[in-house]
Amino acid sequence: MSDESVETAFDTFLNALADGKGYYLKCMNGHASLPPRYGCPDCGATDLERQPLPDVGEIVAMTTIRVPAPAFAEAAPYVLAVAKFGPVRLTGRLLNIDPDDDTVESGALVSATASSVGDESFVAFELR
Repeated sequence: MSDESVETAFDTFLNALADGKGYYLKCMNGHASLPPRYGCPDCGATDLERQPLPDVGEIVAMTTIRVPAPAFAEAAPYVLAVAKFGPVRLTGRLLNIDPDDDTVESGALVSATASSVGDESFVAFELR
């Protein structure tokens, strides 16, 4: 086994988010998708074009994670949200919020970025 790390399509996506250059993929038939993949999940087309991710998304669902995966144990509890950015939805952790604060609701506006806990990187949202 090699010690060299391999950058996956998801790593590339997270790096782009961290640089403020988030994107989604669109096929020739107009289907939009995320996370990054090599084929359209709707029609199977492999000619996918990067499109800029809108700067602002809208929370459509969220929940508080109190029993996380082991890699995120030190961050618990935290709020996990699904946000709609134009034609795609992203799942990410809502940063800088008290998980017991119930003032954030569906419809809140967020921007997407990347963050990390230990060696694990993830999609993160910040309230706008």
